[in-house]
Amino acid sequence: MKRSEINRCIAEANAFFTQHGFILPPFAHWTPEDWSNKGREADELRATRLGWDVTDFRSGRFAAYGLTLFTLRNGSPAAEKPAKTYAEKIMFVRRDQVTPFHYHACKTEDIINRGGVGTGRLALDLYRSGEHGRFAETPISVLCDGIERRVEAGGTITLGPGESITLPPFLYHKFYAVEGDCLIGEVSSLNDDDTDNYFKDPLPRYPEIVEDEPPARLLCTEYPRE
Repeated sequence: MKRSEINRCIAEANAFFTQHGFILPPFAHWTPEDWSNKGREADELRATRLGWDVTDFRSGRFAAYGLTLFTLRNGSPAAEKPAKTYAEKIMFVRRDQVTPFHYHACKTEDIINRGGVGTGRLALDLYRSGEHGRFAETPISVLCDGIERRVEAGGTITLGPGESITLPPFLYHKFYAVEGDCLIGEVSSLNDDDTDNYFKDPLPRYPEIVEDEPPARLLCTEYPRE
C-alpha cells in the first residue's frame, strides 16, 4: 500500500468513528514527532501494539480486500502472566470490503455491529477448520447475543446494528459489510496478530508500504523504541 493511501484510510476511519459517536483515546492522534518524544510511559502501547492498523493483506486491492482498525486494549503475548488477558478493537469495514477466511487457534472473540442509523450490516461466512486446515463440511452452531444459531458449512450470518456473534477458536470466518459501511467492535481474549491468524489462503497480515509521502500517524507495528 502507498503511505498516502494509509494516511487517507486513517483519516476516513477516524471521521467515521467520530460521526457515529465512537471517540478514540488521545494517543490515536499522536504524530510521528509526538512518538519520537515518548519514553517508557508508552511501553504498553508498544508491547501490545495498541493503535492504528491498516492492511490490504498485500493484495494491492484495498477496496476489495482490506481492513482499517484500531486496537484499544490488549495484553502482552510475550508475558508469562499478562496483566490483561483481554483485548478490544474498533474497525471500519467499508461496504463490500472483505477480510478473507481465517481462524484463530487461541483467541475467542465477539464481533459486534456497533453501528446506528445509516450504517450497514456485517455478513460473516463460516466453516469449521478440518484436517490440515481445510474447510470441514459439518454444520455450525454459534451464539449470537447469547442465542444459539445454526447454519450449514459455508453458511452466512448477518449482523444488524447492535447484534453480535461469538467466534470460538478453529472457526473459519470471512466478513464484509453489506448495505453500507460498518462500525464493528471486537472484544476478545488476548490478541496476537503475529502467531494466531491462520488464513485459508496464506496471506501476510501486514501491508508492504511504499513511502510516497510522510506518515500522518504511525501504524502499531512502527513505533520507535525508547
